[in-house]
Amino acid sequence: MLWTLLKEVKEYKRASAATPLFMILEVLMEMVIPYLMASIIDKGVNAGNIEHIYRMGLLMIIAAFIGLFAGIGGGRFGAKASAGFAKNLREAMFNHIQTFSFANIDKYSTAGLVTRLTTDVTNIQNAYQMTLRMFTRAPASLICAMAMAFTINARLSSIYLTAVIILGILLFFIMSRATKYFQQAFPKYDDLNASVQENVSAIRVVKSYVREDMETDKFKKASENIYRIFLKAEKNLVYNAPLMMFTVYSCILLISWIGAKMIVSDSLTTGELMSLLTYCMNILMSLMMLSMVFVMISMSMASVRRISEVLNETSSVRNPENPLMTVKDGSIEFDQVYFAYKEESSESVLKDISVSIESGETIGIIGGTGSAKTSLVSLISRLYDVTGGEVKVGGHNVKEYDMDVLRSQVSVVLQNNVLFSGTILDNLRWGSPKASEEECKEACRLACADEFIERFPDGYYTHIEQGGSNVSGGQRQRLCIARALLKKPNILILDDSTSAVDTATDGRIRRAFREELPDTTKLIIAQRISSVQDADRILVMEEGHINGIGTHEELLAGNEIYREVYESQTKGGGDFDEVLEEPETKKDGGLAEALAELRAKDGGGFNEMSEEPETQKTAADSTEEGISAEFKEEAE
Repeated sequence: MLWTLLKEVKEYKRASAATPLFMILEVLMEMVIPYLMASIIDKGVNAGNIEHIYRMGLLMIIAAFIGLFAGIGGGRFGAKASAGFAKNLREAMFNHIQTFSFANIDKYSTAGLVTRLTTDVTNIQNAYQMTLRMFTRAPASLICAMAMAFTINARLSSIYLTAVIILGILLFFIMSRATKYFQQAFPKYDDLNASVQENVSAIRVVKSYVREDMETDKFKKASENIYRIFLKAEKNLVYNAPLMMFTVYSCILLISWIGAKMIVSDSLTTGELMSLLTYCMNILMSLMMLSMVFVMISMSMASVRRISEVLNETSSVRNPENPLMTVKDGSIEFDQVYFAYKEESSESVLKDISVSIESGETIGIIGGTGSAKTSLVSLISRLYDVTGGEVKVGGHNVKEYDMDVLRSQVSVVLQNNVLFSGTILDNLRWGSPKASEEECKEACRLACADEFIERFPDGYYTHIEQGGSNVSGGQRQRLCIARALLKKPNILILDDSTSAVDTATDGRIRRAFREELPDTTKLIIAQRISSVQDADRILVMEEGHINGIGTHEELLAGNEIYREVYESQTKGGGDFDEVLEEPETKKDGGLAEALAELRAKDGGGFNEMSEEPETQKTAADSTEEGISAEFKEEAE
């Protein structure tokens, strides 16, 4: 476990080795000074030898400067080594997390990973610095001071030895009790960070439901849990200082009393007694430093285990030894596929899925919540590995490809997409870092994102806040579609990615895909029949099975689930989505004529057009393309 972390010292090995050397040198100089002081008192002051005083004084000054230099060097190299070690640990953890499959990521909470990268690494950094400095200095000081004390007078030095043994036993007992509380405390930081993260990311929901007090109470409870655990630990550690001071003063009194008698009997000199008292303080302070080191190490052991857990985690999805580096085309084949999110699970999410998709085909996927639509498409880019059967892309099993190569040819647009802080162009270039501005604009045109981008004062240089909080849901989805298109993939997966887009825009996006991306295989997961009815084939999913497959007309005639969904969406005079698509096929392109047909079907609804505020802008903009004033009044 410790070796896993120590491998990250890397380029800071020299600094790590230099730190204890400087600390030992500092200790040696500190041990020499009391010896020289004793010589000054006994052979200089008492004997009236001024030359000896000057000579020893000069040596003391030299020793003090060497000790000062060594202390500065130890502090400098210790800080460099510990800070560098922490930097490498964070980088190693972050880079390793990037290799995780979704199955690995599911084991950890986001707050837990953040705590490991911040609080836990800081604990280890502090412990490492104290280990390099104090854990070297304290034992060296203790041993040297004890040796020097026994050299001067073994009888008085036995007092130190007895005090050290008794104090060491007591400190060990106190530390062992405190350690178990520290081990409980740091995992509680996960709960605290989770409360903060959840509250900040969902602050709009919290305020809209007036739940500030509830969130405050939740944070307070998480904070109080940490407080109580640390309080219990500190109640044990509070005995350290009184015990240490009691031992120090007891030793000083005993040495002074016995030493005074020995001076009177001429078995000890005044200078030797002064040296012994100085060494007494050195020995006991060394014990105090050791106790602090053990406290820090105890606190950091829980962090060591948590970080090692992440670094030792092996990705469940790995590259083969000799991977394929090209994807021939966008053909997809599911061959008796079974899948479960946990290997030990007795219930599969996907069961006996067998379907073949030709390159360039448009496939609609529809089904109820929990029917495993997203699970199905996640296997294509190997975000998860199948538990049975195989998935083929371009005629080869996905496990045969280099993962970066495979995923570069599969673009996935999710329903809840993420935009990053930066300009619109910065976000678009996630799809292709070297894409020109013209290529970005073309992708936005296909995704129908250009119409709202051009209305922004800064256009494509408009700044996007973290998470895309300053654009609407529909705008965010269209930007993410454009970003995916810039990859120029062989396979494009739209996972309910137009749910926040009005139906007219949805229709235009699908038409652009059909006309501009004929060679790209398109998988469209949707809840609206209108979003998939023009697909070459439609898969109907039910509880992890394929309930039906065929064209819109074939499923209407032969699949009960599809027919029920279609009828529920078109009940009351026809599906508005379907009507809005008709003008695309009409020769005159007149939307007013389509509206007349819509009204003839008992009123048809405009409900879906109001899902996003931006959709009103879309309808308004469309008037410039020939929408009648009558339709404009209806839409408003």
